[in-house]
Amino acid sequence: MQNAIDFMPFILTGALVTVQLALASVALAIVLGMLGATAKLSGSLALRSVAGVYTTVIRGIPDLVLMLLIFYGGQIAVNEIGHSLGLAYIEIDPFTAGTLTIGFIFGAYMTESFRGGILAVPRGEIEAGRAFGMSAVLVFRRITLPQMVRHALPSFGNNWLVLVKTTALVSVIGLQDMVFRAGQAGGSTRQPFTFYLVVALIYLLITAVSQVALSKAERRFNVGVRTE
Repeated sequence: MQNAIDFMPFILTGALVTVQLALASVALAIVLGMLGATAKLSGSLALRSVAGVYTTVIRGIPDLVLMLLIFYGGQIAVNEIGHSLGLAYIEIDPFTAGTLTIGFIFGAYMTESFRGGILAVPRGEIEAGRAFGMSAVLVFRRITLPQMVRHALPSFGNNWLVLVKTTALVSVIGLQDMVFRAGQAGGSTRQPFTFYLVVALIYLLITAVSQVALSKAERRFNVGVRTE
């Protein structure tokens, strides 16, 4: 127990990296999810096809494999392009690679969450907004988006909780998150169980705080909505 206390600042520094990684990844996933949902609901066959391939491929390949492919393959691709342009060697750091990978993966899941949320908005309300002379952007901002968020929040919450756990995979590419640091602390003290137990408890704490925040958000967006 004393070792766990002594190494706690070391582990908590890694926990901060984990939270930063999760927030950066979910921000990217939201952007990709909105783009993917818009593409899937568009009238363009090409956009629907690209979005369909994206969600199918991402959901069919294990997260760890994708992370290794992007970390190593992405670095090769970037440097091949850089070499052709006469640029110096470009190194992709683990944090950037982890953010891109996790954001890219969960962008596919967010695509389906947002698409379902948009489809749940009554078509009549959208048509009524247009009948009142609202532009497409105004209809989306005042009618579609608020209701889409309300319908998509439960699925979004599940995706966020899974995303937080997925950040643990980034330790395999060298990011000094709390899992990586727990491995170092456990190796130096020969008490890996103690430190991985601490990491598990920190993840549970993050999950508990997230669930409270998500519950408050759901209540906020359900104000004035009758529930059966």
